[in-house]
Amino acid sequence: MTTAHALSGAGSSPPPEDDTVIDVRDLRMRYRDQEVLKGVDFTARRGEVLVLLGPNGAGKTTTIEVLEGFRMRSAGDVSVLGADPARGDERWRARLGIVLQSWRDHGKWRVRELLAHLGSYYAPYSTALVRRPWDTDELIAAVGLTGQADKRVGTLSGGQRRRLDVAVGIVGKPETLFLDEPTAGLDPEARNEFHGLVRGLADERTTVLLTTHDLAEAEKLADRILILAGGRIVADGSAEELSRQVSGEATVRWTRDGRPFEQATTEPTRFVRRLFEEHGETIGGLEVRRASLEDTYLTMVRELETGSGPGERAARAFGEEPR
Repeated sequence: MTTAHALSGAGSSPPPEDDTVIDVRDLRMRYRDQEVLKGVDFTARRGEVLVLLGPNGAGKTTTIEVLEGFRMRSAGDVSVLGADPARGDERWRARLGIVLQSWRDHGKWRVRELLAHLGSYYAPYSTALVRRPWDTDELIAAVGLTGQADKRVGTLSGGQRRRLDVAVGIVGKPETLFLDEPTAGLDPEARNEFHGLVRGLADERTTVLLTTHDLAEAEKLADRILILAGGRIVADGSAEELSRQVSGEATVRWTRDGRPFEQATTEPTRFVRRLFEEHGETIGGLEVRRASLEDTYLTMVRELETGSGPGERAARAFGEEPR
């Protein structure tokens, strides 16, 4: 995959006065006697990267499928790019990009031929502001498959197939992109290149909503993180904001005259300033650490499940009775 400069021309139309692209209010989903989604609420702005986290079975894929128009909701109001996904037409769908966990591809097609063919479906929906589809060779270069452009899909490695999945998802220059476990099967180098691709799309005002189990990836990519648990969004904010919700304290570690020290404080900046005022150049190895996203996520989900602490308070705020 390549850097953001390859994305010039992938941008969407200028943002309206209200740049809300996704608006979800009281989304509910019931399967027979089981209520999976119990009132999901969130919004996403143009050019924002949202990461949806939650335990297995929390309803992440269901939520995304409702937004994509692939699944009918039981109740609630949902708007994506100004339309109800349940009634979205082909022109609306041409503005979306979707990368599934897996898809049934055509193994005998060559990479360039397949992308050119799929791209041709988007040409009728090109506008003066968004020229669709993406140029085939530029797209192939953007996802790092130039060396495989003339190979049959069936001969690609697992990681290369995943890059092709991404290319298929963005061939129409989407204004909103849904990614379900997009880096599954990618090696570390390809994963880092994919992260650059996502940030490049966001820089061009594409809204991205993705699910992942890789919390380090979520922390790296997300403008905002949504935690779905107990059928509702129980946390919404940046990694740092969520960390502060779980624990207002930071841990400051340092050495002085070769001896290690550690102090928990709610005001790390003030503490560090005072530390240097009092001890100056004798201070070394300074480190200020807040709870990682992994710590925060596990704490919130655990507290929701046990009915204690900030996770449970978040559930109450969204109207859920503690268990």
